[in-house]
Amino acid sequence: QVQLVESGGGLVQTGGSLRLSCAASGRTLGSYHMGWFRQAPGKEREFVAVITRSGAMPYYADSVKGRFTISRDSAENAVYLQMNSLKPDDTAVFYCAAANRPWVRTRAVTSDWYEYWGQGTQVTVSS
Repeated sequence: QVQLVESGGGLVQTGGSLRLSCAASGRTLGSYHMGWFRQAPGKEREFVAVITRSGAMPYYADSVKGRFTISRDSAENAVYLQMNSLKPDDTAVFYCAAANRPWVRTRAVTSDWYEYWGQGTQVTVSS
């Protein structure tokens, strides 16, 4: 079992930045591909970014490409999402997720591919 806990959310103005963290306990994250998803009020959960277990080949949703950066730190057993140039449309609850499966990028953008989820952290971007 992997327990994931997100932190770093908050209220920020348009154009601002936040860095989300996803800390893991129970197991090391080295065996897991890690993703970030978000869910805005009244909308379905959507893919944001994913990073493979090796840290290679980060992949982003078009809506965040060039603004968000996913990274991982094996020493800290954590994954991060650096979010810059935030927009009101980025307002959502952000979730991190872990998958210990053979890498398939087309599957890694779907929520049902992931086995473990955190409880989420709220990000609110004011206009």
